[in-house]
Amino acid sequence: MPRVLEKRERSLGVKLSIRGERASSPKSALLRKPYRPGQHGKRFSRRPSDYGVQLKEKQKIQASYGLTNKQLARLFEEAAKRPESTVLAITQALETRLDNVITRLGFAPSRSVARQLVSHGHFLVNNKKMTTPSYRVKAGDVITIKPTSKSIALFTVLPEELKSFEVPSWLSLDKEKLEGRVESLPLEVSFPFDINLVVDYYSR
Repeated sequence: MPRVLEKRERSLGVKLSIRGERASSPKSALLRKPYRPGQHGKRFSRRPSDYGVQLKEKQKIQASYGLTNKQLARLFEEAAKRPESTVLAITQALETRLDNVITRLGFAPSRSVARQLVSHGHFLVNNKKMTTPSYRVKAGDVITIKPTSKSIALFTVLPEELKSFEVPSWLSLDKEKLEGRVESLPLEVSFPFDINLVVDYYSR
């Protein structure tokens, strides 16, 4: 599975934070082979159409957040009905997913790992077990590791790994208690894709 994800990054030509720290290490497939996978990867230089550019940005979002076509289409449909700008609505819908928040808090090395951990019931939201990775957190929500799960190897090393870890401004983290809190909804996030182009894609 990891090779499939790395191949996806090479195909899209951008790091999507799929593999956590490895994506920025010298072992990253994208750094070692900065061209599309396949027999003609190095020679592929055809200029994409506007539709092709929009499609690629859509695929970047899907790969980065682990969304299906149906899930992403529904997300954009819901965002278009929101009173705020569509881009802001999309940003908040993506970033407030529980699997993403857990990754942003440093509790998991990647969103894919976070999804597995949430599905297996290792996290609590406001002291209630949550097993839905797509659950959208709200301002004031508190995210913690289930007490009986703290003995898992991945979690036992967190106090040391989080010493120099920084969370986004809209989140806060108590590194001693391993407790994260949603202070507010995100307003600006730096993405490896252009949401406006994906809005255009769904507006066709």
